[in-house]
Amino acid sequence: MRFIIYALLVLSLVACGPAKEDIDPTAEWSAERFYLEARAELDSGNYLTAIEYYETLESRYPFGKHATQAQIDVAYAYYKFDEPDSAITAIDRFIKLHPRDPAVDYAYYLKGLVNFERGGTILDVISERDLSEFDKNLMLTSYNDFRLLVQRFPDSKYVEDASKRMIYLRSELARADFSVASYYASRDAWVAVVNRTKFILQNYQGTSVIKPALELQLKAYQALEMDELARDTQRIIDLNYNQDS
Repeated sequence: MRFIIYALLVLSLVACGPAKEDIDPTAEWSAERFYLEARAELDSGNYLTAIEYYETLESRYPFGKHATQAQIDVAYAYYKFDEPDSAITAIDRFIKLHPRDPAVDYAYYLKGLVNFERGGTILDVISERDLSEFDKNLMLTSYNDFRLLVQRFPDSKYVEDASKRMIYLRSELARADFSVASYYASRDAWVAVVNRTKFILQNYQGTSVIKPALELQLKAYQALEMDELARDTQRIIDLNYNQDS
């Protein structure tokens, strides 16, 4: 009888033990194993699994080179997983914790890239919403991220690409402002047109919108019967664009 009771107790304990599927397969992984597995998942496009491995690595092994590298790699994984807010949070944390790390220039570059790609097509909203509410913050933020990289790390290998993106962003910002000015013109809001074209001429010299901005400004001055300013603007157009070649 005692044997039967003992056997039942043993069976009961076995039944109450952890299910096979509940056993953590990573329980015995080293920091290096976590990092290598996370990297393999990242390279394979399994971003969510990579994120889980990176975050578990840092949780279990918070110190050392693998944890540090995981902090910036997880930001890239979030970026590829289309979670820009989480990516930016991870990047800012890395920069704060490791301001002198050799990879900090990459962190600034990645931050600019995240904001660059989530800016969307800023001109698409023109026909959809009131342009008085038009928001260029994402493009400006991305531009400033790249600018910080160029200023602080002029010898970084990421500067060349960042500089090209800055040129593109500046051109897109100019086009966006010109589209706003054109919208105001379509509403006969000529004072707003004057103010917006002045801003364009002051901030976006060298871009493709300078000539059309001057022409729109001329039209605004004429509509407002500001004849002297209209003549000055026409003179600038003639000197710069209407000379015989």
